[in-house]
Amino acid sequence: MNPPTPHPDSVSRRDFLRVGGMGVVGLKLAEKARDMHPAPKPRNCIFIQLAGGPSQLETFDPKPDAPREIRGPLRSIQTSIPSIAISESLPGIAQRLDQMTVIRSLHHEDAPIHETGLQLLHTGRLSRGNVRYPSFGSVIKRIYGEEGESFAMLPGPLINTGVNTWCGQGAGFLGEEFDPVIPSNLPEEREHLQVAYGQHRAGELLLQARQLIERGTRVVVVNLYDDLLDKTSWDAHAQPPHSPTTMRDIVEKVCPQFDQAFSALIDDLKERGLFEQTIVVAAGEIGRHPVLNSFGGRDHWTRAWSCLVTGDGIPRGQVIGATDASAAEIIDRPVRLSELTASL
Repeated sequence: MNPPTPHPDSVSRRDFLRVGGMGVVGLKLAEKARDMHPAPKPRNCIFIQLAGGPSQLETFDPKPDAPREIRGPLRSIQTSIPSIAISESLPGIAQRLDQMTVIRSLHHEDAPIHETGLQLLHTGRLSRGNVRYPSFGSVIKRIYGEEGESFAMLPGPLINTGVNTWCGQGAGFLGEEFDPVIPSNLPEEREHLQVAYGQHRAGELLLQARQLIERGTRVVVVNLYDDLLDKTSWDAHAQPPHSPTTMRDIVEKVCPQFDQAFSALIDDLKERGLFEQTIVVAAGEIGRHPVLNSFGGRDHWTRAWSCLVTGDGIPRGQVIGATDASAAEIIDRPVRLSELTASL
């Protein structure tokens, strides 16, 4: 099974008008609509960028009956949604899955690299020539910027993804004034909350994201990992020195830390009355190959992968889309990355 070949014209004009990279005219219309029809309540978004691209098989779309070279090292476990299983690496999320929607059919048809997926995920379309389209957070900052710190990013932008090109996480042609704010000096939380989230990178970042939402930030993008080449991330090629993350790292560190921090975030938002005002998305920019490579890792795959969506206005306890027996191809309800961006 080979990765899909690039199709540079696959993003249509309709897609362009539907998503964050809507251009100046579209922005003016959006601003007018805001003024004519103000939202009945504040809506916020925490977008957790699972940078590097989680394997669908080791997270939300396991295939326990597949051969070992496909199913990988992990078993599946039952969740709070009847008949739906996810990876045993995510027990906290499994207990809370009836509060969430799983999308198992994300895909795109462009170059199978991180930067392409990141552009599509954050802007809804690919840059063309010198034109860089704005992220959805920058569009919201343009429309609602007078309401305070509208768009923040933790801990900062992606710095090392492999290809030196636009990753779609800034304002693009809107200008630097609509770039995300990089927060500093957030107050230290109580010890029991630090323990609940986990005293590791994922826990610290998601706790800070909740702090920002609570103090009025409208959109928070969290880059759980910002360096895919020199540090552990979701990018589990298992080919050192350039792709150091192994499947053992995924099993013993990356998945458990994400599971703890994400579960704590959902519980914390509910306890503070913020859950019904906040959309929470956890998504990678790319999926992983359905067959383990010769190093025991997984390479890039763009034909099918999974994400989580929950919070304000999101249907609960649902699974959207389905893949075949090896999690390689979509067999029901394909969801393009630009659809997810447009939904935000």
